[in-house]
Amino acid sequence: MVDALGSRQLAALLPDPAGARPAYRHLAQAISALILDGRISLHTRLPAERDLAAALRTSRTTVTAVYDLLREGGYARSRQGAGTWTALPEGRAPNGVRRLLTAAEDTAIDLARAAPTLPPGTLADALVRVTPRLADHEGTPGYHPYGLPDLRAAIAERFTRRGLPTVPEQILVTSGAQHALTLVLALLCRPGDRVLTENPSYPNALEALRRARLRTTAVPVSDDGWDVEVVESAFRQLPQLAYLVPDFHNPTGHLLPEGERGRVLRAARRSGAWLVVDETLAELALDVPAPAPFASHSAPGEAGQVVTVGSMSKTHWAGLRVGWLRAPARLVTELAGQRVATDMGGSVLDQLLALDLLDRADELTADRLERLRGQRDALAAALAAKLPRWTWQLPPGGLSFWVDLGEPVAAALAERALDHGVRIEGGGHFATEPGLFEQRLRIPYTLPGDTLREAVSRLAAALAAGLPTVPTARRPHWVA
Repeated sequence: MVDALGSRQLAALLPDPAGARPAYRHLAQAISALILDGRISLHTRLPAERDLAAALRTSRTTVTAVYDLLREGGYARSRQGAGTWTALPEGRAPNGVRRLLTAAEDTAIDLARAAPTLPPGTLADALVRVTPRLADHEGTPGYHPYGLPDLRAAIAERFTRRGLPTVPEQILVTSGAQHALTLVLALLCRPGDRVLTENPSYPNALEALRRARLRTTAVPVSDDGWDVEVVESAFRQLPQLAYLVPDFHNPTGHLLPEGERGRVLRAARRSGAWLVVDETLAELALDVPAPAPFASHSAPGEAGQVVTVGSMSKTHWAGLRVGWLRAPARLVTELAGQRVATDMGGSVLDQLLALDLLDRADELTADRLERLRGQRDALAAALAAKLPRWTWQLPPGGLSFWVDLGEPVAAALAERALDHGVRIEGGGHFATEPGLFEQRLRIPYTLPGDTLREAVSRLAAALAAGLPTVPTARRPHWVA
């Protein structure tokens, strides 16, 4: 399956060519920015010149000049008879990678990553406690493709306590939830397979689907949440797999009602689709009881094709890079075999730290939830005071607001916000296709209240300063 960008899709991402002169240079700069930004993937075939000219309502000569400039700058390559493809100039890294490399020098307030920090001293204390356990592993090779047995048992026991009986053989420890999803997609899907997903959804999951060359069938998550009849109808298109975030959905914060979870499970079972449920936020319940595992709503024998994904990143600390999946034992065995071809197994030290933190999870989670409630309240108060025209729903859990700006200016505001020392991504990064959610921002409340208040003040100043009409090539594209 070939990645190709339709003319209307590309036109929706570009500024009006009548807005600047010369138009061809204006458009070439915008396309190169989108490539650096990650909103147009590398090795994607661009539309034919005639088609793009029609979509932009400009001349073919203008589009020919645009493609010429892209090729000269190293942002495109052409092959006779095969079309024009996106590329990067030699030695140039995408913005997200470049930002990772310079993160230590970056002083902007980071609202692009909805990831909490640990209280001071938590890791140091845990290291002291796990040192004796680490010594027990010094005489072993240290390879554990399935994960440390004790950690697998602890994760299985947590599922059981939450209402889903689980044995260690059903657990595979991974290097984060994203690693778990990538392994599942590689094993269960083939290029061109149809995958059902929500719209909006977690950007890194959407990128994993794109890189696996899968076709997406999107079901909307609106201000009212899911329309389960639409979800059931989408399953009738017989997807190979579905990826859902039913618990404090990222980015909207919605919680799929308990009474509707069984309907989704039954629809998936009838279609024969595998169901991948992302529960990385499930334990971050702020105003409601923490939901039971999604698969626990199955009737006996109905959960055979459900994979549940979780991690330490949202509940504890992303730096551990410890996640897991729960699946039928035979699938876990197949996934472990696939995992050996990539990384052989996770860090023993990180898994021991994860085990220690999970042993103290009740205490740590209670403190974290209390902090998150205070930070959520601080963000809500700051938005109401500084940006009263914006609207949002107070999420019952999770880590962020899904804010409606009232006008489609999210990408331009994110551009201007960086000039004011705030890194944030527009709602388009959470969309399954270009051009959607330009009136939305995801704003996490994972930073201290004072920092959130300052960030909102800076966003208000950025909005008041006026918004750019043409994106530049320096915006980041790394959302967590």
